[in-house]
Amino acid sequence: MAETLEPETASVAKASAEHVSVEAPVVPTGDEDIVLPHEPERVAAVDEPIVPTGDEDIAFPTEPETEIEAAPEVIPAPDFTEADREVPGLPLLFIDARTPIGWTDRPVEDSTLRRLYDLAKLGPTSANSSPARFLFLRSREAKEKLRQTLSPGNVEGVMAAPVTVIVAYDPVFYDNLFRLYPQADARSWFAWNDEFSQETAFRNGTLQGGYLIAAARLLGLDCWPMSGVDTNRVDQLFLDPRGWRSNFLVSLGYGIPPEGPRNPRLTFDEACELL
Repeated sequence: MAETLEPETASVAKASAEHVSVEAPVVPTGDEDIVLPHEPERVAAVDEPIVPTGDEDIAFPTEPETEIEAAPEVIPAPDFTEADREVPGLPLLFIDARTPIGWTDRPVEDSTLRRLYDLAKLGPTSANSSPARFLFLRSREAKEKLRQTLSPGNVEGVMAAPVTVIVAYDPVFYDNLFRLYPQADARSWFAWNDEFSQETAFRNGTLQGGYLIAAARLLGLDCWPMSGVDTNRVDQLFLDPRGWRSNFLVSLGYGIPPEGPRNPRLTFDEACELL
């Protein structure tokens, strides 16, 4: 039996039906193109920032690219005079000194290494702290042990060298200051602050590594300094039992000189200022 609606109920139903018919979406039949309603495009004002929605690629502003000035094709050689060459030590230390491209079979005697250290230790350090420590690797076994710590480009320079030096430093160098700097209680200057003492050890140990290179050249040795090494691994393999820490390596011997010109260096005006 059909249900009969009361007049009031029927009028409400009719109003609801009219409301639905106005707002209800049109259901496509499949025979027409569908155009979905959308909001009109909004154009941002000139000074109004555009807030990204997250759906687009965002290009952040970057500084304009600067042109890198090309190096000159011909770089003038350093202007050394005959008077410069007559200064004792200058040709051996700097003017003629070059990193070798290989090594001869001539060995480096132990007595030469002792003389080398006796010269290098005379260079100045903070409070005569002398934190540098040197391991002279001569045997094939020691160099094979070192090989696993090297970057590929440094393997040949180490394995063929008569001697390779691990330039290291002692973090507790200050324990020797009572005899290296007896005029004051210098140990107390460093022992209280680990960060300060480590910085002092590394800086002055690096200085002493430079003195070692200078002394080696004056003794007629060629030097191949290198930092392409895993120092943590070096410490594990060689230095941990001693409490030392590695810094860099220097291979020593009688080298085969390079044939080409020396690579360029920065000019005084590029690297220096007079204030």
